Amino acid sequence: MTLRVWVPRRLGGGLDGVGRSALVLAVTLALLCTACMHSPSPSSQRPSATAATSGPTTAAHPPAQYAPAPCPTTPQPVPKLEDARCAVLVVPENRTKPGGRTLRLAVAIIPSETQPAAADPIVFITGGPGEDAILDPPIAEGVGLNRTRDLILLSQRGNHSSQPALTCPEIDRFFARRVSLVYDATSTGDEYVQAVRACHDRLAGGADLTAFNSTESAYDLIDLRNALHVDQWNVFSHSYGTDLALIYSRLDAPAIRSLVLDGMTPPSIASPAWTWSSAREAFDNMMSACTVQPACQAHYPNLADTFVRLVNQIEAHPATTTVKVEGAGDTQVVLDGGALLNWMVPLGTHFPAELPAGIDELAHGNPARIARQWASAWVNPGKAGMMGWGLTLSIWCSEWVPFESADDQLRAARQAFAALPDSVRAQAPQLPFLRQGCTAWNVPKAADWVRGVSDAAMPALALSGSYDGQTGAASGQYVAQHLPHAISVTVPGVAHGIYADRCGAAVIASFFDNPQQPDTSCIDTTTPPPYAINPPPP
Repeated sequence: MTLRVWVPRRLGGGLDGVGRSALVLAVTLALLCTACMHSPSPSSQRPSATAATSGPTTAAHPPAQYAPAPCPTTPQPVPKLEDARCAVLVVPENRTKPGGRTLRLAVAIIPSETQPAAADPIVFITGGPGEDAILDPPIAEGVGLNRTRDLILLSQRGNHSSQPALTCPEIDRFFARRVSLVYDATSTGDEYVQAVRACHDRLAGGADLTAFNSTESAYDLIDLRNALHVDQWNVFSHSYGTDLALIYSRLDAPAIRSLVLDGMTPPSIASPAWTWSSAREAFDNMMSACTVQPACQAHYPNLADTFVRLVNQIEAHPATTTVKVEGAGDTQVVLDGGALLNWMVPLGTHFPAELPAGIDELAHGNPARIARQWASAWVNPGKAGMMGWGLTLSIWCSEWVPFESADDQLRAARQAFAALPDSVRAQAPQLPFLRQGCTAWNVPKAADWVRGVSDAAMPALALSGSYDGQTGAASGQYVAQHLPHAISVTVPGVAHGIYADRCGAAVIASFFDNPQQPDTSCIDTTTPPPYAINPPPP
């Protein structure tokens, strides 16, 4: 049954002669089932980390240990942790090797606002891979996600709050330096590979890097649920966390009352090539938004063509400028075509209001706005050391990169952006030189099982943003097509992270309260905010 379906139209002219999809002006809310029913009642025997319902074979291990512990020390204050109950979950490092090392995973439980809490808590699985859920709980201001249920935050193996933390200061330093390098130059790639190799060699002596993967993390979730004596819980996942959640749903489905997927990274198609379609989808929607806003169209006509022209222009002749970055002072920034494309892609969780103005200023010879935003994203001393790059690379290099060829990646680039220079298309958005970096990281290809498609029967909510250049809305529709009881929602004018949007967060909270009939009324009036209009340059 389809409640609302937006049918894209084509706009003439522009990039590659291919028309652009018009902006999603209404929310696509497609019910992919005739009735969303509860998943089966929990059985008396829940799967354990050593005896799951399906999936890879694991060796026998004693039950995971769970004990109260102080909340982790965080680089920045996390107010939600003030009342949290924290603990440590001790799990095997590698479940295929009995008697090996163990890992200490940090857990924080944010209590329900009302007591007693409902019996089915919410567990949050964050993204990256390598981001830490405890450092940034997904609670939007004014939206009580934990109003009636406890919210469980698990720091995945390898992340900042867990031990060992597979952080890579070598890679952090490279990314801070990269803003002053030509983004897609071979020499830049060489520096990245050197940083990856240095981190690998430092960590490999104290960690089995092959064990930091999605399958082991899925079993960690099973261990956590068993340790908490929870029969059923609700799973809330974001970005890469949706990849892990879909894998987990194939191992422990009866224990999942409902499933929220925010910004889909489907494990069956996630790869460097996949990033190109996400980038193109967001590009089309953001550029088309300007054409339907009279003020934007009047001030910034032919915005898409201007952007493509600039990518080609500064790829041939990079623009260099110096900007001030908070915490770092004066910073030299080199903008080439690859940097400009990637500035457009990861504009964060909020609406990129300044996108047209930044493009227009660059077209008039002023790169300062884009350079400042680009540098601020990467030169951030306060965030250094917070990303578990070891987990990131172990997953990307075993579960993503080996499942496609370099030719597949290039073919996807040409299909998405045929008018861009070869040097820009050679590096996947968000993942430049990853294939070379994976050679240095040196972990084996994952089992084909990891790339399977989940068809779990619990109620599911697949959330996407029309401006999300990291995990495009088409991925959400793809995932929802395979889940028999799924609702697919695309919110216009929102980028990566629907939970940070007030309406999106309200829909999520409503879904957890009533997975069969969530309150989506706020999206009926959701429209993309207007782009900021700056005075024309003199």
